[in-house]
Amino acid sequence: MAWQQFPPFSSSNIQSIRYEDALLILEVTFHNGGTYQYYDVPNHVAAAFQAAGSKGEFLASDIKGNYRYSKL
Repeated sequence: MAWQQFPPFSSSNIQSIRYEDALLILEVTFHNGGTYQYYDVPNHVAAAFQAAGSKGEFLASDIKGNYRYSKL
């Protein structure tokens, strides 16, 4: 797997985000220590997430509830 780390960003809730384009897995780590993997996330959605001004708002509106996930 070749994870692509999102460039540094500022968020009150999200610590880091990375994406594995071959497997379509988006991984979000929160400041509270929780890490979630979202499955079957298309490349264009990951790119839009990376470009989003508010990572938290994008996660809530475009990722959560739309993709299967598991907590690591």
